[in-house]
Amino acid sequence: MSFKVAFIGLGVMGQRMLGNMHAHHGFTLQAGWDPDAGACTKTKETYPEIAIGGSAEEIIRSDGTDMVYIACPPLWHREYVDLAIDAGKPVFCEKPLGVDVADSRAMVEKVEASGVINAVNFPFGRAAAVGILRTELTSEALGPIAGVDARFHFSSWPRDWQMDAAEWLSLREQGGFTREVISHYAFLIERLFGPARLVDASMRYPDGPEGKIAESHMHALLDCSGTPVSITGTVGGAGPDLVEFTVWGAKRSYRLYDWNRLRSSDGSDWQEALVHIDDPRKDGYVRMLDNFLALLEGRPNTMPTFREALSVQELIESILAR
Repeated sequence: MSFKVAFIGLGVMGQRMLGNMHAHHGFTLQAGWDPDAGACTKTKETYPEIAIGGSAEEIIRSDGTDMVYIACPPLWHREYVDLAIDAGKPVFCEKPLGVDVADSRAMVEKVEASGVINAVNFPFGRAAAVGILRTELTSEALGPIAGVDARFHFSSWPRDWQMDAAEWLSLREQGGFTREVISHYAFLIERLFGPARLVDASMRYPDGPEGKIAESHMHALLDCSGTPVSITGTVGGAGPDLVEFTVWGAKRSYRLYDWNRLRSSDGSDWQEALVHIDDPRKDGYVRMLDNFLALLEGRPNTMPTFREALSVQELIESILAR
Protein backbone atom coordinates (compact mmCIF):
# COMPACT_ATOMS: atom_id res chain seq x y z
CA MET A 1 0.00 0.00 0.00
CA SER A 2 1.17 3.52 -0.79
CA PHE A 3 0.06 6.20 1.68
CA LYS A 4 -1.09 9.48 0.14
CA VAL A 5 0.61 12.37 1.91
CA ALA A 6 -0.49 15.98 2.46
CA PHE A 7 2.53 18.26 2.93
CA ILE A 8 2.13 21.29 5.17
CA GLY A 9 5.15 23.53 4.53
CA LEU A 10 7.05 23.40 1.24
CA GLY A 11 10.26 25.09 2.32
CA VAL A 12 13.69 23.60 2.97
CA MET A 13 12.62 20.54 4.96
CA GLY A 14 9.42 20.10 2.99
CA GLN A 15 11.40 19.90 -0.25
CA ARG A 16 13.79 17.38 1.26
CA MET A 17 10.93 15.15 2.40
CA LEU A 18 9.14 15.52 -0.94
CA GLY A 19 12.24 14.17 -2.68
CA ASN A 20 12.70 11.26 -0.31
CA MET A 21 9.03 10.24 -0.25
CA HIS A 22 8.84 10.57 -4.04
CA ALA A 23 11.64 7.99 -4.30
CA HIS A 24 10.06 5.62 -1.75
CA HIS A 25 7.55 2.95 -2.73
CA GLY A 26 5.41 3.47 0.37
CA PHE A 27 4.31 7.07 -0.21
CA THR A 28 2.46 9.13 -2.81
CA LEU A 29 2.74 12.92 -3.06
CA GLN A 30 -0.95 13.74 -2.81
CA ALA A 31 -1.21 17.43 -1.93
CA GLY A 32 0.78 20.37 -0.60
CA TRP A 33 0.23 23.82 0.86
CA ASP A 34 2.44 26.72 1.92
CA PRO A 35 1.60 30.39 2.54
CA ASP A 36 4.47 31.26 0.19
CA ALA A 37 3.15 31.17 -3.37
CA GLY A 38 6.70 30.81 -4.71
CA ALA A 39 7.24 27.61 -2.72
CA CYS A 40 3.97 26.22 -4.09
CA THR A 41 4.96 27.06 -7.68
CA LYS A 42 8.40 25.49 -7.25
CA THR A 43 6.85 22.33 -5.83
CA LYS A 44 4.30 22.01 -8.64
CA GLU A 45 7.02 22.47 -11.26
CA THR A 46 9.18 19.76 -9.68
CA TYR A 47 6.34 17.34 -8.87
CA PRO A 48 3.51 17.94 -11.38
CA GLU A 49 1.43 15.14 -9.86
CA ILE A 50 0.96 16.97 -6.55
CA ALA A 51 -2.18 19.07 -5.97
CA ILE A 52 -1.61 22.50 -4.43
CA GLY A 53 -4.43 23.19 -2.00
CA GLY A 54 -6.12 26.47 -1.18
CA SER A 55 -5.48 26.00 2.55
CA ALA A 56 -3.88 23.63 5.00
CA GLU A 57 -7.27 22.61 6.35
CA GLU A 58 -8.53 21.74 2.87
CA ILE A 59 -5.79 19.22 2.10
CA ILE A 60 -5.70 17.77 5.64
CA ARG A 61 -9.45 17.07 5.65
CA SER A 62 -9.52 15.80 2.08
CA ASP A 63 -10.74 12.22 1.60
CA GLY A 64 -7.72 11.76 -0.68
CA THR A 65 -5.26 12.31 2.20
CA ASP A 66 -4.08 9.28 4.19
CA MET A 67 -1.55 11.08 6.41
CA VAL A 68 -0.15 14.54 7.13
CA TYR A 69 3.48 15.65 7.12
CA ILE A 70 4.17 18.97 8.87
CA ALA A 71 7.28 20.97 7.96
CA CYS A 72 6.32 24.54 8.83
CA PRO A 73 8.25 26.57 11.46
CA PRO A 74 7.64 25.16 14.98
CA LEU A 75 5.46 28.04 16.19
CA TRP A 76 2.69 26.70 13.94
CA HIS A 77 3.08 22.98 14.56
CA ARG A 78 0.25 22.89 17.11
CA GLU A 79 -2.27 24.46 14.71
CA TYR A 80 -1.73 21.87 11.99
CA VAL A 81 -1.32 18.93 14.34
CA ASP A 82 -4.72 19.81 15.82
CA LEU A 83 -6.25 19.82 12.34
CA ALA A 84 -4.75 16.39 11.61
CA ILE A 85 -5.99 14.99 14.92
CA ASP A 86 -9.49 16.38 14.34
CA ALA A 87 -9.48 14.76 10.89
CA GLY A 88 -8.26 11.46 12.35
CA LYS A 89 -5.19 11.45 10.09
CA PRO A 90 -1.77 10.04 11.10
CA VAL A 91 0.66 12.90 11.61
CA PHE A 92 4.41 13.05 10.98
CA CYS A 93 5.91 16.26 12.38
CA GLU A 94 9.28 17.92 12.00
CA LYS A 95 11.31 18.65 15.09
CA PRO A 96 11.37 20.49 17.37
CA LEU A 97 7.86 19.55 18.43
CA GLY A 98 7.33 23.18 19.46
CA VAL A 99 8.91 26.05 21.37
CA ASP A 100 6.30 26.52 24.11
CA VAL A 101 6.51 23.56 26.48
CA ALA A 102 3.04 23.96 28.00
CA ASP A 103 1.51 24.14 24.52
CA SER A 104 3.37 21.01 23.42
CA ARG A 105 2.29 19.11 26.53
CA ALA A 106 -1.33 19.86 25.68
CA MET A 107 -0.71 18.75 22.09
CA VAL A 108 0.80 15.45 23.23
CA GLU A 109 -2.09 14.78 25.59
CA LYS A 110 -4.57 15.44 22.78
CA VAL A 111 -2.86 13.21 20.24
CA GLU A 112 -2.47 10.37 22.73
CA ALA A 113 -6.11 10.65 23.83
CA SER A 114 -7.23 10.57 20.19
CA GLY A 115 -5.31 7.42 19.33
CA VAL A 116 -4.03 9.07 16.12
CA ILE A 117 -0.72 7.65 14.88
CA ASN A 118 2.01 10.18 15.58
CA ALA A 119 5.75 10.45 14.96
CA VAL A 120 8.47 13.09 14.87
CA ASN A 121 11.30 13.22 12.34
CA PHE A 122 14.31 12.20 14.40
CA PRO A 123 16.12 9.94 11.87
CA PHE A 124 18.35 8.53 14.62
CA GLY A 125 15.36 6.38 15.54
CA ARG A 126 16.39 3.91 12.84
CA ALA A 127 19.88 4.92 11.66
CA ALA A 128 22.36 2.11 10.96
CA ALA A 129 25.04 3.70 13.15
CA VAL A 130 22.62 4.00 16.07
CA GLY A 131 21.62 0.36 15.66
CA ILE A 132 25.26 -0.66 16.10
CA LEU A 133 25.64 1.62 19.13
CA ARG A 134 22.54 0.19 20.81
CA THR A 135 23.68 -3.37 20.20
CA GLU A 136 27.15 -2.69 21.55
CA LEU A 137 25.79 -0.90 24.63
CA THR A 138 23.31 -3.70 25.33
CA SER A 139 26.02 -6.35 25.05
CA GLU A 140 28.34 -4.27 27.27
CA ALA A 141 31.04 -4.62 24.60
CA LEU A 142 32.17 -1.06 25.35
CA GLY A 143 32.71 -1.79 29.02
CA PRO A 144 31.87 0.84 31.65
CA ILE A 145 30.94 4.15 30.02
CA ALA A 146 33.21 7.01 31.07
CA GLY A 147 31.01 9.63 29.44
CA VAL A 148 29.60 11.10 26.26
CA ASP A 149 30.88 14.18 24.39
CA ALA A 150 28.89 15.96 21.68
CA ARG A 151 30.65 18.75 19.75
CA PHE A 152 29.22 21.05 17.10
CA HIS A 153 30.66 23.94 15.10
CA PHE A 154 29.09 25.89 12.26
CA SER A 155 31.00 28.51 10.31
CA SER A 156 27.71 30.38 9.95
CA TRP A 157 24.14 30.03 11.16
CA PRO A 158 21.85 29.42 9.39
CA ARG A 159 23.89 27.27 7.03
CA ASP A 160 23.94 28.09 3.31
CA TRP A 161 21.28 25.54 2.40
CA GLN A 162 18.94 26.92 5.08
CA MET A 163 18.91 30.51 3.83
CA ASP A 164 15.34 30.31 2.55
CA ALA A 165 14.32 29.83 6.21
CA ALA A 166 16.79 32.34 7.69
CA GLU A 167 13.97 34.71 8.67
CA TRP A 168 13.08 32.45 11.61
CA LEU A 169 16.09 30.10 11.94
CA SER A 170 18.37 33.02 12.81
CA LEU A 171 16.17 34.26 15.67
CA ARG A 172 16.01 32.91 19.21
CA GLU A 173 12.18 32.92 19.30
CA GLN A 174 12.02 29.57 17.48
CA GLY A 175 15.38 29.11 15.72
CA GLY A 176 19.02 28.54 16.62
CA PHE A 177 21.26 25.50 16.29
CA THR A 178 20.40 24.19 19.77
CA ARG A 179 16.81 23.52 18.72
CA GLU A 180 17.57 22.60 15.12
CA VAL A 181 20.64 20.37 15.51
CA ILE A 182 21.31 19.55 19.13
CA SER A 183 17.72 18.38 19.59
CA HIS A 184 18.58 15.40 17.35
CA TYR A 185 21.37 14.43 19.72
CA ALA A 186 19.26 15.08 22.81
CA PHE A 187 16.86 12.50 21.36
CA LEU A 188 19.76 10.12 20.72
CA ILE A 189 21.11 10.58 24.26
CA GLU A 190 17.77 9.72 25.81
CA ARG A 191 17.18 6.83 23.41
CA LEU A 192 20.57 5.30 24.31
CA PHE A 193 20.93 6.21 27.98
CA GLY A 194 17.47 7.08 29.32
CA PRO A 195 16.09 10.35 30.69
CA ALA A 196 18.60 13.19 30.85
CA ARG A 197 18.82 15.62 33.75
CA LEU A 198 20.27 19.08 33.13
CA VAL A 199 23.15 19.75 35.52
CA ASP A 200 24.37 23.07 34.14
CA ALA A 201 24.26 25.16 30.97
CA SER A 202 25.45 28.48 29.59
CA MET A 203 24.52 30.42 26.47
CA ARG A 204 26.05 33.32 24.54
CA TYR A 205 24.16 35.56 22.13
CA PRO A 206 25.84 37.84 19.55
CA ASP A 207 23.48 40.73 20.38
CA GLY A 208 23.46 40.19 24.15
CA PRO A 209 20.92 38.61 26.50
CA GLU A 210 18.10 41.04 25.64
CA GLY A 211 18.46 40.79 21.84
CA LYS A 212 16.66 38.66 19.27
CA ILE A 213 19.45 36.80 17.44
CA ALA A 214 19.83 33.08 18.15
CA GLU A 215 22.74 31.73 20.17
CA SER A 216 26.32 31.71 18.93
CA HIS A 217 27.76 29.55 21.73
CA MET A 218 26.31 27.00 24.13
CA HIS A 219 27.51 24.46 26.63
CA ALA A 220 25.49 21.98 28.64
CA LEU A 221 26.28 19.22 31.10
CA LEU A 222 23.72 16.43 31.47
CA ASP A 223 23.43 13.39 33.68
CA CYS A 224 21.79 10.16 32.46
CA SER A 225 21.53 7.88 35.49
CA GLY A 226 25.18 8.53 36.33
CA THR A 227 26.52 8.84 32.79
CA PRO A 228 27.92 12.37 32.26
CA VAL A 229 27.15 14.01 28.92
CA SER A 230 28.91 17.17 27.71
CA ILE A 231 27.49 19.19 24.80
CA THR A 232 29.31 22.14 23.21
CA GLY A 233 28.23 24.20 20.22
CA THR A 234 29.71 27.28 18.52
CA VAL A 235 29.11 29.47 15.48
CA GLY A 236 31.68 31.52 13.55
CA GLY A 237 35.17 31.16 12.11
CA ALA A 238 36.62 29.74 8.93
CA GLY A 239 36.70 26.00 8.51
CA PRO A 240 34.43 23.02 7.89
CA ASP A 241 31.42 22.39 10.08
CA LEU A 242 31.84 19.84 12.86
CA VAL A 243 29.13 17.45 14.05
CA GLU A 244 30.31 14.58 16.24
CA PHE A 245 29.00 12.45 19.09
CA THR A 246 31.42 10.23 21.01
CA VAL A 247 30.58 7.49 23.51
CA TRP A 248 33.70 6.78 25.57
CA GLY A 249 33.86 3.17 26.79
CA ALA A 250 36.58 1.55 28.87
CA LYS A 251 37.04 -1.24 26.29
CA ARG A 252 35.87 0.46 23.09
CA SER A 253 34.61 3.89 22.08
CA TYR A 254 32.37 4.91 19.19
CA ARG A 255 32.18 8.23 17.34
CA LEU A 256 29.15 9.17 15.26
CA TYR A 257 30.24 11.94 12.89
CA ASP A 258 28.88 13.87 9.91
CA TRP A 259 25.42 12.68 11.02
CA ASN A 260 25.49 9.21 9.46
CA ARG A 261 29.04 7.91 9.73
CA LEU A 262 30.51 5.82 12.54
CA ARG A 263 34.01 5.03 13.78
CA SER A 264 35.26 2.88 16.63
CA SER A 265 38.48 2.65 18.61
CA ASP A 266 39.87 0.18 21.11
CA GLY A 267 42.55 2.69 22.05
CA SER A 268 44.28 2.76 18.68
CA ASP A 269 43.35 4.84 15.62
CA TRP A 270 39.69 5.28 14.74
CA GLN A 271 38.34 2.65 12.33
CA GLU A 272 35.33 3.04 10.04
CA ALA A 273 32.38 0.93 11.20
CA LEU A 274 29.95 1.28 8.28
CA VAL A 275 32.13 0.20 5.36
CA HIS A 276 29.30 -2.00 4.05
CA ILE A 277 27.08 1.05 3.31
CA ASP A 278 28.04 3.03 0.20
CA ASP A 279 26.01 6.16 1.03
CA PRO A 280 25.13 6.38 4.75
CA ARG A 281 23.15 9.60 4.21
CA LYS A 282 20.85 8.09 1.58
CA ASP A 283 20.63 4.88 3.61
CA GLY A 284 19.50 6.94 6.60
CA TYR A 285 16.57 8.49 4.72
CA VAL A 286 15.44 5.11 3.39
CA ARG A 287 15.62 3.53 6.84
CA MET A 288 13.65 6.40 8.37
CA LEU A 289 10.84 6.09 5.81
CA ASP A 290 10.84 2.28 6.05
CA ASN A 291 10.48 2.70 9.81
CA PHE A 292 7.61 5.17 9.44
CA LEU A 293 5.87 2.89 6.93
CA ALA A 294 6.09 0.07 9.47
CA LEU A 295 4.37 2.32 12.03
CA LEU A 296 1.56 3.17 9.60
CA GLU A 297 1.07 -0.51 8.75
CA GLY A 298 1.04 -1.61 12.39
CA ARG A 299 4.34 -3.49 12.19
CA PRO A 300 7.18 -3.34 14.76
CA ASN A 301 9.06 -0.06 14.51
CA THR A 302 11.25 2.36 16.46
CA MET A 303 9.74 5.66 15.30
CA PRO A 304 10.14 8.57 17.76
CA THR A 305 6.79 9.50 19.26
CA PHE A 306 5.37 12.89 20.19
CA ARG A 307 5.92 11.91 23.83
CA GLU A 308 9.65 11.34 23.23
CA ALA A 309 9.88 14.59 21.28
CA LEU A 310 8.25 16.43 24.19
CA SER A 311 10.95 15.13 26.52
CA VAL A 312 13.57 16.43 24.07
CA GLN A 313 11.84 19.80 23.85
CA GLU A 314 11.67 20.12 27.65
CA LEU A 315 15.40 19.45 27.86
CA ILE A 316 16.32 21.83 25.02
CA GLU A 317 14.16 24.65 26.34
CA SER A 318 15.61 24.23 29.83
CA ILE A 319 19.10 24.60 28.32
CA LEU A 320 18.06 27.73 26.42
CA ALA A 321 16.45 29.18 29.54
CA ARG A 322 19.85 29.29 31.26
